[in-house]
Amino acid sequence: MRIPLHLLTASLGAMVLLLLLLAPASEGCGPGRGYGKRRLPKKLIPLAYKQFSPNVAEKTLGASGRPEGKITRNSERFKELTPNYNTDIIFKDEEDTGADRLMTQRCKDKLNSLAISVMNMWPGVKLRVTEGWDEDGHHSDDSLHYEGRAVDITTSDRDRNKYAMLARLAVEAGFDWVYYESKAHIHCSVKSEHSVAAKTGGCFPGDAQVILSSGVTKRMRDLLPGDHVLASSTTDGRGPLIYSAVSSFLDYQPNVTKTFCSIGTNTGRIITLTAAHLMFVADCPGGLREPTTGEGAEDTLLGPESGRAGLRTVFASEVQPGQCVLTSRGKAGSRASLSVVTFVEEQGSTGVYAPLTQHGSIVVNGVLASCYAAVDDHHLAHWVLTPLRFFYSLMGPSEPQTHGLHWYPRLLQRLGKTLLSAGHFHPWGTEQGPR
Repeated sequence: MRIPLHLLTASLGAMVLLLLLLAPASEGCGPGRGYGKRRLPKKLIPLAYKQFSPNVAEKTLGASGRPEGKITRNSERFKELTPNYNTDIIFKDEEDTGADRLMTQRCKDKLNSLAISVMNMWPGVKLRVTEGWDEDGHHSDDSLHYEGRAVDITTSDRDRNKYAMLARLAVEAGFDWVYYESKAHIHCSVKSEHSVAAKTGGCFPGDAQVILSSGVTKRMRDLLPGDHVLASSTTDGRGPLIYSAVSSFLDYQPNVTKTFCSIGTNTGRIITLTAAHLMFVADCPGGLREPTTGEGAEDTLLGPESGRAGLRTVFASEVQPGQCVLTSRGKAGSRASLSVVTFVEEQGSTGVYAPLTQHGSIVVNGVLASCYAAVDDHHLAHWVLTPLRFFYSLMGPSEPQTHGLHWYPRLLQRLGKTLLSAGHFHPWGTEQGPR
């Protein structure tokens, strides 16, 4: 008996809500144990003096990114700067030119958000900006102040005992890099507008390759729902590799050009994916410098030492040289082995593809990756996408993919931002505006 499509769609929606309500409390979605209780507020830990967050250099991929050149009042890029007239922020503006009020839209948005947090944390106290866009050459040549992408801040009462917590509030407000730089101020910066637009989403490029059940490789741009590709048999990535059916695409944009993270290993395998995509990583066992294969790889991955190493998923932008990722020899029944990351670079490429397999993982260019992005928990993402995978297991592979983000993950993103704190999401995990 054929089930009417509208009934399946309604059932799918009901299952989504049910899963969100029943998701384990440890995964942070829905009430779980302690149903009906209010979620406790997140504990904010002040930054230590000279600490920066994230713990990478300011002008690197994982933070605010490379400088793009100074902006002057006569340059074409001056139009990228917008004045901030928020009355809840005090601008020092010692030059009396209004320069400190000029900044990129991203910087403005984060600053306005921080201003609200400051007033909530300390009633009667406002955020104070001592330095914004610099047109007078007071900083180092590559400073982001010259591009309106950086601000130095204090509180209006100039109480230095508040600055450590002010730095933490800046991190929570979404600044891409925050530095407790001086006893006199906190330094904050953001990525460029172009950089953020080019890196959002969680996908693979069109020229990435997967392995089909026939043993041949296929480019991501040619992959179709119904194809069976190499993946892990278990959600945590530790199980034997199998061929898993591609149910659909969570995102599909063949003609879009993005900036991707290119992650290379000592085995010569290089995976390319967007910054917000999830990767399986582990802390390399002591002494691992060469490719680990065969029985040794299995023991290293599954033995007691691997437990301490902590196989986990992280965003691609957080992967660092010296960590280990899971690589494959391209055969079903084998287990992925540990390979050392030797470099992480940026690379532009065309095509945005996010295939969803029945097992939630996929081997791309010989490296095992999650099918999920944007949210920091692979297991949670796999859990809430169960209804979609079940739907396609009943109905068969999806129809020809329409361009853009699939409606189901779009719905989950909206629900997730209501149920989860902002800290669970990658700042570039979702597109802004219509797709």
